[in-house]
Amino acid sequence: MKKTLLVAALTGVFASAAQAQSSVTLYGLIDAGITYTNNQNGHSNWQATSGQVNGSRWGLRGAEDLGGGLKAIFVLENGFSIMNGTLGQNGREFGRQAYVGLSSNDIGTVSLGRQYDSVVDYLAPLALTGTQYGGTQFAHPFDNDNLNNSFRINNSVKFQSANYSGFRFGAQYGFSNAAGGFANNRAYSAGASYNYGGLNVAAAYLQLNNSFAPGATNISNAGGAVAGDNTFTAARQQTWGAGVSYAFGPATAGLVYTQTNLSQLVGIGASASGIPGGIGLVNDSAHFQNFEVNGRYAITPALSLAGSYTYTQASISGIRPKWNQFNLQTAYSLSKRTDIYLQGEYQRANEGSGVNANINGLGAASSTNQQIAVTAGMRHRF
Repeated sequence: MKKTLLVAALTGVFASAAQAQSSVTLYGLIDAGITYTNNQNGHSNWQATSGQVNGSRWGLRGAEDLGGGLKAIFVLENGFSIMNGTLGQNGREFGRQAYVGLSSNDIGTVSLGRQYDSVVDYLAPLALTGTQYGGTQFAHPFDNDNLNNSFRINNSVKFQSANYSGFRFGAQYGFSNAAGGFANNRAYSAGASYNYGGLNVAAAYLQLNNSFAPGATNISNAGGAVAGDNTFTAARQQTWGAGVSYAFGPATAGLVYTQTNLSQLVGIGASASGIPGGIGLVNDSAHFQNFEVNGRYAITPALSLAGSYTYTQASISGIRPKWNQFNLQTAYSLSKRTDIYLQGEYQRANEGSGVNANINGLGAASSTNQQIAVTAGMRHRF
């Protein structure tokens, strides 16, 4: 009898210890709103929208303690539209993130799967489009620098260092998975950030490579690192940038610069509908530069105000469009997990360039060189 009780007691202790060493968390964010746009293809529009600041999502995050400061980790994250329940990221079940890896407290994390690139990891948090203070509609034209994470990297191996007195760094490689085509639809990136008190500094680089058959306008290797959700279809895309922000009391001010260079550009995604269709893109090149000044202020612990101005200049198939975009958001927290927000954007493209205004995430460009959008919405996190 005593042995039976002892065995039962030890079994309970070991079961409790095993449960304490591993965990799985269900989490998510729902962003729903109503957006008014003054001009979409020549008409004003009222839209019920999902994810106009932060993409609606749910996910599973897990960790298992392996001892000695080492953990096994995984993330499976789904994106969806709250307005119609459909999957995001071109119908992928876990289109936002899907990876597994090992994490060390002293060294860092190595992970494999579908993941964010280093521009998103390190530089995006310094731009309002990469945060809760602006998001989708604050993105630079066409999200040309991916600060709003329009696409992720498939087949990728990523390393992110531990935090060394405020300094972090990382790199990623996305395989083409094509026999005889190692560089056909591959990706690689690297980035670093440093934090000291209120100062944050970051820089990052991203490159995508593809190969095309003569006259083709689509990626020939759909199973590679990026396929189906990237804005540009080009033989090579190079994106790099740097940023700095400084927090003083309840205020934070920031500056971000990014540049994207494209060679043998053969296609621009649907989000770039402001580009006239008559422009020939085959074997052409394009160049974007973005300058963002931003700031945010906590008026009270529950009420925030954020705004930014972005100037973008580009060269696309011989034309030289320029965009000026002004953004403003205010948000009020009803609780730690729920807030309501009101935000607006005004974009103006330079006259005579042949490019119409096209605020990111609205689905249609203006019929003129100007566009205004206002969104009222709420976000709930769980």
